Amino acid sequence: MGDDSEWMKLPVDQKCEHKLWKARLSGYEEALKIFQKIKDEKSPEWSKFLGLIKKFVTDSNAVVQLKGLEAALVYVENAHVAGKTTGEVVSGVVSKVFNQPKAKAKELGIEICLMYIEIEKGEAVQEELLKGLDNKNPKIVVACIETLRKALSEFGSKIILLKPIIKVLPKLFESREKAVRDEAKLIAVEIYRWIRDALRPPLQNINSVQLKELEEEWVKLPTGAPKPSRFLRSQQELEAKLEQQQSAGGDAEGGGDDGDEVPQIDAYELLEAVEILSKLPKDFYDKIEAKKWQERKEALEAVEVLVKNPKLEAGDYADLVKALKKVVGKDTNVMLVALAAKCLTGLAVGLRKKFGQYAGHVVPTILEKFKEKKPQVVQALQEAIDAIFLTTTLQNISEDVLAVMDNKNPTIKQQTSLFIARSFRHCTASTLPKSLLKPFCAALLKHINDSAPEVRDAAFEALGTALKVVGEKAVNPFLADVDKLKLDKIKECSEKVELVHGKKAGLGADKKEFKPAPGRTAASGAAGDKDTKDISAPKPGPSKKAPATKAGGPPKKGKPAASGGAGGTATKNKKGLETKEIVEPELSIEVCEEKASAVLPATCIQLLDSSNWKERLACMEEFQKAVELMDRTEMPCQALVRMLAKKPGWKETNFQVMQMKLHIVALIAQKGNFSKTSAQIVLDGLVDKIGDVKCGNNAKEAMTAIAEACMLPWTAEQVMSMAFSQKNPKNQSETLNWLSNAIKEFGFSGLNVKAFISNVKTALAATNPAVRTSAITLLGVMYLYVGPSLRMFFEDEKPALLSQIDAEFEKMQGQSPPAPTRGISKHSISGTDEGEDGDEPDEGGNDVVDLLPRTEISDKITSELVSKIGDKNWKIRKEGLDEVAGIINEAKFIQPNIGELPTALKGRLNDSNKILVQQTLNILQQLAVAMGPNIKQHVKNLGIPIITVLGDSKNNVRAAALATVNAWAEQTGMKEWLEGEDLSEELKKENPFLRQELLGWLAEKLPSLRSTPTDLILCVPHLYSCLEDRNGDVRKKAQDALPFFMMHLGYEKMAKATGKLKPTSKDQVLAMLEKAKANMPAKPAASAKAASKPMGGSAPAKFQPASAPVEDSVSSTVEPKPDPKKAKALGVSSKAKSAQGKKVPSKTSLKEDEDKSGPIFIVVPNGKEQRMKDEKGLKVLKWNFTTPRDEYIEQLKTQMSSCVAKWLQDEMFHSDFQHHNKALAVMVDHLESEKEGVIGCLDLILKWLTLRFFDTNTSVLMKALEYLKLLFTLLSEEEYHLTENEASSFIPYLILKVGEPKDVIRKDVRAILNRMCLVYPASKMFPFIMEGTKSKNSKQRAECLEELGCLVESYGMNVCQPTPGKALKEIAIHIGDRDNAVRNAALNTIVTVYNVHGDQVFKLIGTLSEKDMSMLEERIKRSAKRPSAAPIKQVEERPQRTQSINSNANMLRKGPAEDMSSKLKIMYRTYRIQARSMSGHPEAAQMVRREFQLDLDEIENDNGTVRCEMPELVQHKLDDIFEPVLIPEPKIRAVSPHFDDMHSNTASTINFIISQVASGDINTSIQALTQIDEVLRQEDKAEAMSGHIDQFLIATFMQLRLIYNTHMADEKLEKDEIIKLYSCIIGNMISLFQIESLAREASTGVLKDLMHGLITLMLDSRIEDLEEGQQVIRSVNLLVVKVLEKSDQTNILSALLVLLQDSLLATASSPKFSELVMKCLWRMVRLLPDTINSINLDRILLDIHIFMKVFPKEKLKQCKSEFPIRTLKTLLHTLCKLKGPKILDHLTMIDNKNESELEAHLCRMMKHSMDQTGSKSDKETEKGASRIDEKSSKAKVNDFLAEIFKKIGSKENTKEGLAELYEYKKKYSDADIEPFLKNSSQFFQSYVERGLRVIEMEREGKGRIPSSTGISPQTEVTCMSAPTSTVSSIGNTNGEEVGPSVYLERLKILRQRCGLDNTKQDDRPPLTSLLSKPAVPTVASSTDMLHSKLSQLRESREQHQHLDLDSHQTHSSGTTTTSSSSTANIDDLKKRLERIKSSRK
Repeated sequence: MGDDSEWMKLPVDQKCEHKLWKARLSGYEEALKIFQKIKDEKSPEWSKFLGLIKKFVTDSNAVVQLKGLEAALVYVENAHVAGKTTGEVVSGVVSKVFNQPKAKAKELGIEICLMYIEIEKGEAVQEELLKGLDNKNPKIVVACIETLRKALSEFGSKIILLKPIIKVLPKLFESREKAVRDEAKLIAVEIYRWIRDALRPPLQNINSVQLKELEEEWVKLPTGAPKPSRFLRSQQELEAKLEQQQSAGGDAEGGGDDGDEVPQIDAYELLEAVEILSKLPKDFYDKIEAKKWQERKEALEAVEVLVKNPKLEAGDYADLVKALKKVVGKDTNVMLVALAAKCLTGLAVGLRKKFGQYAGHVVPTILEKFKEKKPQVVQALQEAIDAIFLTTTLQNISEDVLAVMDNKNPTIKQQTSLFIARSFRHCTASTLPKSLLKPFCAALLKHINDSAPEVRDAAFEALGTALKVVGEKAVNPFLADVDKLKLDKIKECSEKVELVHGKKAGLGADKKEFKPAPGRTAASGAAGDKDTKDISAPKPGPSKKAPATKAGGPPKKGKPAASGGAGGTATKNKKGLETKEIVEPELSIEVCEEKASAVLPATCIQLLDSSNWKERLACMEEFQKAVELMDRTEMPCQALVRMLAKKPGWKETNFQVMQMKLHIVALIAQKGNFSKTSAQIVLDGLVDKIGDVKCGNNAKEAMTAIAEACMLPWTAEQVMSMAFSQKNPKNQSETLNWLSNAIKEFGFSGLNVKAFISNVKTALAATNPAVRTSAITLLGVMYLYVGPSLRMFFEDEKPALLSQIDAEFEKMQGQSPPAPTRGISKHSISGTDEGEDGDEPDEGGNDVVDLLPRTEISDKITSELVSKIGDKNWKIRKEGLDEVAGIINEAKFIQPNIGELPTALKGRLNDSNKILVQQTLNILQQLAVAMGPNIKQHVKNLGIPIITVLGDSKNNVRAAALATVNAWAEQTGMKEWLEGEDLSEELKKENPFLRQELLGWLAEKLPSLRSTPTDLILCVPHLYSCLEDRNGDVRKKAQDALPFFMMHLGYEKMAKATGKLKPTSKDQVLAMLEKAKANMPAKPAASAKAASKPMGGSAPAKFQPASAPVEDSVSSTVEPKPDPKKAKALGVSSKAKSAQGKKVPSKTSLKEDEDKSGPIFIVVPNGKEQRMKDEKGLKVLKWNFTTPRDEYIEQLKTQMSSCVAKWLQDEMFHSDFQHHNKALAVMVDHLESEKEGVIGCLDLILKWLTLRFFDTNTSVLMKALEYLKLLFTLLSEEEYHLTENEASSFIPYLILKVGEPKDVIRKDVRAILNRMCLVYPASKMFPFIMEGTKSKNSKQRAECLEELGCLVESYGMNVCQPTPGKALKEIAIHIGDRDNAVRNAALNTIVTVYNVHGDQVFKLIGTLSEKDMSMLEERIKRSAKRPSAAPIKQVEERPQRTQSINSNANMLRKGPAEDMSSKLKIMYRTYRIQARSMSGHPEAAQMVRREFQLDLDEIENDNGTVRCEMPELVQHKLDDIFEPVLIPEPKIRAVSPHFDDMHSNTASTINFIISQVASGDINTSIQALTQIDEVLRQEDKAEAMSGHIDQFLIATFMQLRLIYNTHMADEKLEKDEIIKLYSCIIGNMISLFQIESLAREASTGVLKDLMHGLITLMLDSRIEDLEEGQQVIRSVNLLVVKVLEKSDQTNILSALLVLLQDSLLATASSPKFSELVMKCLWRMVRLLPDTINSINLDRILLDIHIFMKVFPKEKLKQCKSEFPIRTLKTLLHTLCKLKGPKILDHLTMIDNKNESELEAHLCRMMKHSMDQTGSKSDKETEKGASRIDEKSSKAKVNDFLAEIFKKIGSKENTKEGLAELYEYKKKYSDADIEPFLKNSSQFFQSYVERGLRVIEMEREGKGRIPSSTGISPQTEVTCMSAPTSTVSSIGNTNGEEVGPSVYLERLKILRQRCGLDNTKQDDRPPLTSLLSKPAVPTVASSTDMLHSKLSQLRESREQHQHLDLDSHQTHSSGTTTTSSSSTANIDDLKKRLERIKSSRK
């Protein structure tokens, strides 16, 4: 017992696993008690036992196992987690319980299985049980069968899937074990109980004895429908209801409902499909063509055997069907015809819907073969055609059947009618819409008058069947003219008909008839029951209201009897009804007089033809009164109008009488039952008067009234033919006008387009312009309804006319047809009816198209053409296709019969030649348009193959296929596509392209459908596999399509379909389903179409009026249902449902939104700084790891908690990646609005993003990169600089991702690295990327090397850290890498350096192995870039690189800030180069870069014609330089394809157009300008230009310069062209500068150049000489004013100051130019009082300071004019006046103010103004203060110097220290640094001296300005904006903080010096003038330039002797290596110069 005590202490779950059986028994007992006690199914207790339940049931000890089974049963019943154990527990039960001898164990096992089924795990249980059937132990097999039988008996066939069970039944019947066979018999009986005879076919092959036994058992079964006795958890409420019903005795209803649902299983579904195509005899196709009939018979018999299989596998049966069709149609042996027909029957039965695509080919052949008399042939043919009918729809074969109806052979007519009758039996009211019924009835009505009795009888039978199917109400309109005898015969036939769908359809129809709603009474009247008509008359009340309330519209003005129009059975019946009601024989004049005298006063009739007009007028007045008082039923309309037409009739001469007469006609038509007979009496007269000035309106009113009475289509046809049979053009044009109006009022339904078109054509050809105009207006109205197809009829009109028609159509585009206001009253809409007729809306839509005349082209599709299309030679195939296209084009509209064409085209869709595939697709698009809706019948055989093409690998082929599918779907609707398995088969193919295109297409189409075929569910399994596809795009498309599938199939069905997925997949898919359920759109209500039916009449779907009145749409039912009883209930319930459905989510989402409002990033003051301190002080972990450990994640969470919104943080740290995606989406949304917050938390955001880099999910990674791109764009715009901490904790992890296998990701990462250079110095990026080259991942190594190359190329050698030598050595190591891509990248990088730096590269690299060296040399040779070409390359490629990124970056954001962002910088550079090459004389610069050096050889040979040649050269260079720059085709970087598509398209389009503005071709430029103008003129679109303004302005002034220098000088050019171009440019600019937001984006530099260009243009004397020149100059004036007013005021002021300075410096500049610049400045001064607050005064003062430095007062005074000095004084005076003493606070940007003339000047002014006001100046104290400042700063000198020397001594900062020391010395030239040098070694001293000398040389040589900060020169160039963190600590002389603009300004000056900014001969001063030296006049001519070059070379010669390697490294990439420094060179230059000078003379 000692042992016992041990295990008794254990907890329950451990007992259950104990090795002692007693312990386990006790454990199971305790567990059972626990389970029974737990009340909450979701209690956590259950989860403890999850893993143990399998052990409960599989215990090895039988006694213990019993207890375990009991416990397990309770567990499964009560635990919510039990479902997770299904598989393992049931397999345990099958293998370890069902083999137990104890019956109790088996019972419990079965109970557990059933309990699992009850908790919704039926499929898993069934799967395990079916596996058990393969067990060798018969006991287990028997138990499994028994379990399945019980499950079926209790849960029913809906829950237990029968197909898999039936599949194994035959095998079970063959078992050797009797027990198994008996059990199989029992389950077979149970299955039979549920599906009845559907079970027979699968069991037909079992042992006959067994079958007989079964039959006996089956007979005994009760006939009632079985009902499930046990329900799933989700259905248990239903069970409760059922019990209540039974207790209340209401069994019937419940039973009824269920009864409906159960026998839904089709035997066919339970069968296995057999593949027969491969089993056909090899020689079948030869034999079937054989001469001997015996051989043909053998072939057919072989097929017959094969097609006896009840279910055939889908395949391509086209050839087989073709062969059989040929036998049926052409074989002379009738026996074989019958045999072939049997084969077709077998195929149709075995393939079912899959045979549908061949039906169209076979039906006409079979019908025509009915001429055979032999009964067996006829019978075989009947069976065949009946089987084929079931595979397709009546709609699809209707054309073929109707064509045969006109055959002369009576047998064919008879059999066709009988076939129609049989087909009708399979139809219901909804599948036999009026559109189909009409043509069939028309054809059958001809047959009932046939001479052959059998034909008549067959027709009666068909009509009777139709009557039974759709009810009298629908058929009666077509039987209007049938006499009573025949009508009775039809009704008699209809009573005998037995419908396939039971009596339901018929009953439905009858019910409709015998429950006339109020106001529908006249419907029965329509059937010839006259009394009802009279009854309805006296009760106008209800009948008037009824239709109105029904339709939910406002009560119509209808007359009471108008409701006779049989509510809502759409216009067509009404037409019939009307004709029935008012067919009126023509009465003789005597009868008319008699009838008229009965209702009119006697005097009235006598005076009708009085000769006195007054009497006639009086008579008319009486006539009118009488008519007004008459009752509708008593009004003899025909008699009355006859009286009016009596002499003088319509020849009445007095207009008053005539007006009255016409008015009376209108009254009679409105108030009486006006027939067509009556109408014909008056119409002629009306048409005659319609053109009359006085009576025309009355005539129109009368015509409208008649149209309302007799239907517009009939009236219009009459009126048109009458108008065009007479000559009066006024009448013709007014008739056309009336018709245009009438169509708008009545809608378009039923109008005969054909007749109109011929009349319209006549009108268009009329000589009278009014007639033509009216005709065009009418066409416009028709276009609203018919759509673009209308134009086809007029394509052969004259071009002038056609353009008028097009203009009219253009006006109508986008408008929807107005709602009909007339003609509806008679045809009020009843929602129910509308809903019943599911196809109604479509049919309405197609109406118009049906009216178009169609050509038969089948005769043109000859066998030669078909063989051509299939020829081996592609050229011949192409010819064939061309012919087909020609045939279709010519025919315009074609009939659906196109012979063998579909098969021929289908073959071409998988042509190896893609061009032919595209051509075929184009033909198929044409075909769709030409055939219209009839293309439906080709969807299966041609449409589906088009979908297959969507899987093509070529993008353009896929696009063409998609366009084709859309063109087809537009014609056919979606039903045909979704029916059958074809679509799901396509989706099944594992082709990523096909899947994504197809899913995308479905996602687009499904939302707009009201209902879909049930076959849509077949696509769901494949949709699920797409959700987990390897391809990201496929997954995305599948996710997008998911909600729309759910919208149609419902969540339940979709969730059920996940049953077959693997558990992991299932959970994922279910999660997505949940998500989709939330986003699921509501189904589009039927109402939209139903309501638009009466209004849009027959508008094609595209043109369905959107303006359906709301009331109407509410009433129309929600879903089309065939049973009206249900429909009514449905209308309410589904509406209620959808309303609730919509409300609930909105509430929850509101709640969520409330939580989520407010900022997502909270700005914590100094939060970031504190975090950095913590990290430095090691208080927290440094962000450095190979993979992120939990402590890092926790740390980040904690840090974030204070500054990130709680809900966002939850999303960011959620375990599920989808939440990360959500978080990123939110962050993207808030990026713009929370800039400060983002920057405040930047370190945390970047750290969080590094964590995302370690996720495996690609979608998160893509989203993160997307966010980073936007983030860095924002940071660069905000001029933010990454801190070291942020960089080091982010960049290394980003660089890991550059080695991703996915191309897209690599591109994105590279794009981000590129953008980072704008916020973090490239030289600091370099080491990080260098580190990346050491990775094991070869892709990463290669990409990093490439990136290094890009950095060197963009930023020069200075980026190479620590030194170029070391960096290049490391790069060179990779030339020997084993990976090819890495080797290439390393070589390319070094070649790049070589291109920048020349042969020195080899020194820097050091020694390389021979192999590597040879590779490198080879590569350098191949790149063929001699160093001399380098700078050009640089200039060309840099723009490409940076711009490609930038265009991307700026898409979502405003353009760069006014300081030039890198994009502009680059555009500028390139543009400057062009400017130089264009302008006549290059400017001086101290060091001219190679691309600007003069080609001396050229000049020598040229003997003084330099100037003239220049433009030629320019022209050449333009194209070279312009295009690539502005339209980047990035060689190095492609823009990420995943960037927001819409934006990228717009941005790249705009970039492209802008690039064309600067084109050398005038027309290209004008075109581009007009496109931009269009954008600018539309407010909503102008925003798109944002971010492109600078780019656009640069392009524009480049063009201005081009015109000025080149075009104007070109004699050949028409000056008109130039004026046109000028006006385009100026117009564009004016548009641009009217939009203030855009105008403000122009930056200073660009404005300066723009103003320069405009002023130059104003001064161009050549323009003044042109005719329109003055106008151009006036416009420019206006534009200049706009620019001054609308631009950013700081920018424009600054630009003008610089421009003035340049123009005064330039010797070549005209004084007029400077004067105009000053005038602009004065204008700005006038604007200052309003704009002073928006101006950045510091910047303006800096500009003035620089100006004054260049032009000290003395120098200004020397100017010829005193304007400049006055301008300057005025400007300063105004600023002082506006700002007062505060102005002195705005000098922050000026270094050492004390030296500044400006400060002194301002002080004087202030003093002066103060003196005037009598106040004292505080200036002295201020000055004193600054002196004290200076002293205090002197006191700090020693510390400062000590700090500097410390830096020089340290390894890393030595350069920085030297630079600081140099600057310090420059600033304080008297400073003494001796003491610091004394203590150091000799080496150190010389090092310092040498270093200073190098710096000095570098700065002076390159024109660098001393930089007082610790930034290396290169950083200053790249970063361009605020100094890095090291800067702020170092003060300048006055101890003030240095602002960023100082550096910007310096940068500008630097750039000028480097030759980046000198636009023209009158540009910025050379270096010398800006430093302390006095200004040197700028060199103007090329010879002077050479002088300067010589002196420069001379100076540099001495310096270069001291230069060592270092100085070369520090050269920026912009400078040229001065290899030309030898004396020889100088002498050579001198000689050349002399030669040139002498030649000039």
